[in-house]
Amino acid sequence: MGRKEDNIKKATEVMHILPQIRNLCIAAHIDHGKTTLSDNLIAGAGMMSNELAGAARVLDFDEQESARGITINAASASMVHSVDGTDFLINLIDTPGHVDFGGDVTRAMRAVDGCFILACAVEGPMPQTETVVRQALKEKVKPVLFINKVDRLINELKVTPEDMLKRFEETIIKVNKLIRQFAPEEKKKEWQVSVMDGTVAFGSAYHNWGITIPYMKKSGVSMTEIFEYCNNEDQKTLAQKAPVHEVLLDMAVTKLPGPVEAQPYRIPNIWNGDLESEIGKAMVSCDPDAELAMMITKIWMDPHAGEVAVGRIYSGSINQGESVYAIGAAKPERVQQVSMMVGGDRITVPKVVAGNIAAVTGIRSAAAGVTLSRDKDFVPFEAIRHYSDPVVTVAVEPKSMKDLPKFIDALRSLAKADASLQVTTNQETGEALLAGMGELHLEITVYRIEEEQNIKVKVSPPIVVYREGIQGSNRGHSFEGKSPNRHNRFFFEIEALPEDVVSALRSGDLGDGPVRSGDAKETGNKFGELGMDRDTMRKIYAIKGTNVLVNDTKGIQNLHETRELIIEAFNEVCVKGPIADEPVQGMYVRLVDAKLHEDAIHRGPAQTIPAVRNGIKGAMMRARTVILEPMQKAFISVPNDWLGQVTREVTTRRGIIEDMPSEGNVTTVVGVIPIAETFGFSNDIRAASQGRAVWNTENLGFEILPPQLFDKVVGEIRQRKGLKPEPNPESYYSD
Repeated sequence: MGRKEDNIKKATEVMHILPQIRNLCIAAHIDHGKTTLSDNLIAGAGMMSNELAGAARVLDFDEQESARGITINAASASMVHSVDGTDFLINLIDTPGHVDFGGDVTRAMRAVDGCFILACAVEGPMPQTETVVRQALKEKVKPVLFINKVDRLINELKVTPEDMLKRFEETIIKVNKLIRQFAPEEKKKEWQVSVMDGTVAFGSAYHNWGITIPYMKKSGVSMTEIFEYCNNEDQKTLAQKAPVHEVLLDMAVTKLPGPVEAQPYRIPNIWNGDLESEIGKAMVSCDPDAELAMMITKIWMDPHAGEVAVGRIYSGSINQGESVYAIGAAKPERVQQVSMMVGGDRITVPKVVAGNIAAVTGIRSAAAGVTLSRDKDFVPFEAIRHYSDPVVTVAVEPKSMKDLPKFIDALRSLAKADASLQVTTNQETGEALLAGMGELHLEITVYRIEEEQNIKVKVSPPIVVYREGIQGSNRGHSFEGKSPNRHNRFFFEIEALPEDVVSALRSGDLGDGPVRSGDAKETGNKFGELGMDRDTMRKIYAIKGTNVLVNDTKGIQNLHETRELIIEAFNEVCVKGPIADEPVQGMYVRLVDAKLHEDAIHRGPAQTIPAVRNGIKGAMMRARTVILEPMQKAFISVPNDWLGQVTREVTTRRGIIEDMPSEGNVTTVVGVIPIAETFGFSNDIRAASQGRAVWNTENLGFEILPPQLFDKVVGEIRQRKGLKPEPNPESYYSD
């Protein structure tokens, strides 16, 4: 194990030399070879034997990952790589490719400055490739491209050298198009990848070889030689001449930015504080001697040490034994251990400085997305935005009541570790609702409770989370909500927000929560840029998710005193709509008039909140509320002999087939399927195609439920929630 220890010793020395640090991640579509590649990089740096690389999958140290052959957690490792005699410390994060674990990718992107985008030479960029590229560019992470599985093109598809280059060109064009589409304005040109400047590499992670133009010049290996080696099944020699770890780590060092280069443009993107303040300047310059600013991007459970928080340090240093605040927590907590990560190993060090990725134990109130600092008034980093909402829920409860306290603890730590999992518990029954990204996501979560925490649980069949939305409008026909004492009245008009406003709200561009009076003008102007009436929007009260509340009244006395109560009632309706108690999205609520009792005692919370709640719900019924169901896009590649059975599977599930491109004797069915109809889909597709189909899915957001299913679905949801079968009519809210 000499090289491993030696490498760790070097890592702790290089860690302090900021220009020699690179933080990067590997991101790609599922099964394009990310974990195999990270194995090779770790082996190349002497952390494991070369023979095992690609088979051991060091970063898939979770037993479920090994069993299913997929990556579930973003795992990280630090290694040292030497270029022209200079040692560089590379902190690498391997991310999942499965759509259900997209949240882990988003969080990993926050911690890194550069990213290897992997594309399979045979399949080219796939739907999930697009998602990860978008996630990287939104966090201002610079991409480079590695085209993997080149050997399969030559050996399985028997392509000619000219054909192979044409395929590479198509992949590069597709990736560059994505970069142009999603990169920040000032980087669109600069971040384009190209073979000539060495930002594109080709190779086979499985067979340990890779090549770039700069490396060809350095080693003298030519494209024709590569073709011959693959053709003659002699990839071992090729791996000795052009080892993939050397080629890619060289590329990481020379083509990807270090923290000193990246933080000046990344900090303004992820931190809303004053850049001219002392800490602002310290983060932009990545100053290791300044105040600590660290963002936790992942929590994982170590059976011996408990919760380990992994995150990126943007300024200052984190030291063993000191006290730090998890911003938002009431009191400081003591750092028990500071370590660097190497696959499944944690190597303890006395301190880790700015620009690095560190693992910390002892901070109980840390969770993914939390900021750590010694200054309790530090402005926290921007919340990490996830691209899709949890759409599938299961009810889970312990089989034996004696496990209840342990079960609630287990849920708490799961929710901290995975921000894309929503956990709500019913304190009386001990039943917990887990909402996740898909069936697999929830299956893995339940597995963790049973195996890692050793708690046997009962699980309900999966339930789909619907949304309520507005289809019409009651403009000019406001609805009146009365308080129980009849002395206060509020009049509301409601309509749907335009699609582009909803997507801006979803991506977090317009903020969230109550809008302070001082910020209302600026927020109103942002809505104005999206085509809404600027003057009205400057009177905005609050944003909740993708819903907006505006005070469109004039000269109502004492209204400002009830402002917080109005916002509270609005938030309640956003969480539970009038039709089926499901969350509401895309709603624009205007308070157009109000009549208030002059005596404050008669317009307290017990009067105002019910009046506003009934007013908004009644107005929603008048404006016509619809149920929105979550949709999934499916891409199913299947040999033509089984095409009929597969299309039948899609259409019997209310799926709509949008496209059917074919290549050779394989056709890809592209369709949209409601998530409610996808349970058991994987088994049925396997049966229909005798296991020949390859498919993947991505979440598409919500669409209006067909009217003929409205009563049935609403009835089922209400029955499940213990409500009476029919939603309350508009008249119910007006008395």
